[in-house]
Amino acid sequence: MPSKTARTSAKAAASKTAGSKTVASKTTSASKAGSRTAKPAAKAVTKTAVASKVVAKSAAKASVLRVEEPKKVLTQRQGFKTNEFVVYPAHGVGQILAIEEQEIAGARLELFVINFMKDKMTLRVPTAKIANVGMRKLSEPGLVKRALETLKGRARIKRTMWSRRAQEYEAKINSGDIVAIAEVVRDLYRSESQPEQSYSERQLYEAALDRLSREIAVVQHVTETEAVKEIEGQLAKSPRRGAKAESDAETDGDIDADGDNAAVADEAA
Repeated sequence: MPSKTARTSAKAAASKTAGSKTVASKTTSASKAGSRTAKPAAKAVTKTAVASKVVAKSAAKASVLRVEEPKKVLTQRQGFKTNEFVVYPAHGVGQILAIEEQEIAGARLELFVINFMKDKMTLRVPTAKIANVGMRKLSEPGLVKRALETLKGRARIKRTMWSRRAQEYEAKINSGDIVAIAEVVRDLYRSESQPEQSYSERQLYEAALDRLSREIAVVQHVTETEAVKEIEGQLAKSPRRGAKAESDAETDGDIDADGDNAAVADEAA
């Protein structure tokens, strides 16, 4: 009996040992399988992290390049350059402050930035449109001299309605032609001995005088006050337009039948 009991105990111990080995082997196999599964996942995570780092570095480099890229500065287009004085027919003498690029409606445009200091106004004009708007360089000294000589001539007043003459004067003022502007100043000038002007005549005269004096001042490097004095000095040399002068002009068909009073009457009508 003791021997049987011993054998039974030995068998039980052996079976327990085998069971533990089986469990241990299963556990080892499971851990190995888990480690094999975990390794690809870890590698995928590592690859993702490396890729994100590469993307971040590329974005950082691109941003540095964008920041460090020098901006192109435009200084000259269509024969005009920055800081140059020009004549813009609708507004007179202005100065080009800059030439800039802007994106408008999906298209990139180059623009002249023109400042009219006296009017406290800044205008942006497409560089491709300057021919259409009539923008030009300042007149040469010879042309300025011709304009000043024009002021000494006899006034030419057409025998037409004042409203039509006013339109012609406005067209000359906005033409940008310095000689045409001088003609308006000459025709609308009134000395102290002559009849007073109507309000609209005075407005047109002052507009033409302002355009003319500004350009002469910039060309001759003098103040506008000095330019106005020079203009008035030239006008003083023109033939006096008193009653006799107007009578002669009427005979030649250069003035309204009723003289200056006709201009006022037409304006009132």
